[in-house]
Amino acid sequence: MGKETGFLELDRRERDYLDPKERLKNYREFVIQPDDSTLGAQASRCMNCGIPYCHNGCPVNNLIPDWNHLVYEADWKRALTMLHSTNNFPEFTGRICPAPCEAACTLNIIDQPVTIKSIECAIVDRGWKEGWITPQVPETKTGKSVAVVGSGPAGMACAQQLARAGHSVTVFEKSDRVGGLLRYGIPDFKMEKHLINRRCQQMEAEGVTFKTSKEVGVDISFQSLKENFDAVVLAGGAEDARQLAIPGAEMPGVRLAMEFLTQQNKRVAGDDELRAAPRGSLLATGKHVVVLGGGDTGSDCVGTSNRQGAKSVTQLEIMPKPPEKEDKALTWPDWPMKLRTSSSHQEGVERDWAVLAKRVIGDGEAVTGLECVRVEWKGGQMQEIEGSTFTIPADLILLAMGFVGPKKAGLLEQAGVALDVRSNVAANTEAYATSEPNVFACGDMRRGQSLVVWAIREGRQCARSVDEALMGVSELPR
Repeated sequence: MGKETGFLELDRRERDYLDPKERLKNYREFVIQPDDSTLGAQASRCMNCGIPYCHNGCPVNNLIPDWNHLVYEADWKRALTMLHSTNNFPEFTGRICPAPCEAACTLNIIDQPVTIKSIECAIVDRGWKEGWITPQVPETKTGKSVAVVGSGPAGMACAQQLARAGHSVTVFEKSDRVGGLLRYGIPDFKMEKHLINRRCQQMEAEGVTFKTSKEVGVDISFQSLKENFDAVVLAGGAEDARQLAIPGAEMPGVRLAMEFLTQQNKRVAGDDELRAAPRGSLLATGKHVVVLGGGDTGSDCVGTSNRQGAKSVTQLEIMPKPPEKEDKALTWPDWPMKLRTSSSHQEGVERDWAVLAKRVIGDGEAVTGLECVRVEWKGGQMQEIEGSTFTIPADLILLAMGFVGPKKAGLLEQAGVALDVRSNVAANTEAYATSEPNVFACGDMRRGQSLVVWAIREGRQCARSVDEALMGVSELPR
């Protein structure tokens, strides 16, 4: 597999980035892909492990050593076929997945994992460039119809698999464009949206119908879906954002991260300001921006704020600062808790940890600051440190503190499906069936907020369960 001594001869070489001064001028992707010879050399480092832990590290169980070997042999077309056998949208994961496969790589024991993510991205980008990726139209139709609610990565993966099995699939999306979180939650500088558009074109050629600006539970009743389709898949995501319950949080300068990110993505897509920001423009230009939440969404707010010309950007996290390097003996091959610095952080931000927001300062209309206190964690319990109160200037406070589950009003209220203890739609990972007959659930609406790659996995597996329920047997992969 690969070159037997490749991992001994070559060091890891990741993709390069444009200089921050250049990339902050626009919202385009800024990753510089290595040339084919470099990629082949990096693929040769795959060391033919007795147990390839990368398989289990990857939620879609990508056959990583196999397509690494094919890239090493410059057999890109077969590598693409192998990659697509487990992942419908590797151009998405090759850009925005945090790569748990690389954390599980045996070479990560010495901090030199194979550059799996960049190789994956190069394979699929090569496939599109060469015209190898074409619609897979089913030879026969089953006569069965499926409604998929939500066009994020779970809904898209589920719809594509079901269409390829011969079912008539209609995807209902409440927004004006397809893609869900991929479209409006991920900034264009991380993933440009033409990547979604061309997959939608492929899916339409395979028989999928997209209905945008159609919110089930509002514009269309859930009952009408049950009456007109043989099965319904709930793939609407986890959109109920965690709120900030402190004095002053009701002021207009305290806003949800997703509203901020969505507005900018709409501007980049060419929408005028009225369409992009119907509630009023939310911009960081010339402002002191404070981002509450240390995860990926918070990082995206940092990158977007800097591109809009913020005066300063501060990102606060309530949890303690993670270690810069994990203890491999305790964590490998599992995903480690360690300090992660994103490309957006490298563009300019002040980061602080173990900080609790206590009060938003302002005159009831304009925000002027945020009062905080430092905390310490003992035995899993948070305690405020006496005398540690401090205030930072803030004109705009963006809430990126995660999500508590799917929204209940409308769709889920009408569907009447049971919820689990975390208020997600209750369904297991075998059948993906809800408490209502012929109604299934997958993605973040079922598992809670998670990664795009987990959504793709659940969409694929849910499609097999739906196909099996409708036909009695399924040839779709899990």
